[in-house]
Amino acid sequence: MTEDRIEVKVYYEDTDCGGVVYYANYFRYFERARTEYLEQRGVSLKGLMEKGICFVVVDASAHYRQSGRYGDVLTIETDIADRGPASITFSHQVTRRQTGDLLVSGLVKIASVSEQMKPIKLPESVRQVLG
Repeated sequence: MTEDRIEVKVYYEDTDCGGVVYYANYFRYFERARTEYLEQRGVSLKGLMEKGICFVVVDASAHYRQSGRYGDVLTIETDIADRGPASITFSHQVTRRQTGDLLVSGLVKIASVSEQMKPIKLPESVRQVLG
């Protein structure tokens, strides 16, 4: 896998009674993908937290095209759609590995905040890594 993709196997716990991925679980998959995307580029979320810098989701959307199902392996591709002084908007595309079908696309905007939940600029090191 390239560093902008992760794979997730769909387990029974991820689905509704019909074996379809529960819609909110895609946001969990997006979260995992964002974490890997940043950490693959040397941005340690734990390290930032230890410095009093946290990320919070301020906007999230998903467009559902097809259903993921129990037993599928999903590929979540992540990229940066936009970056501001204190925020990053990530683009996510979820495809079924077995067929390549696009299942879900989404955007998630995160903001950099202090421990007191006040907006703060992204650290220079993060801005340099993310371009």
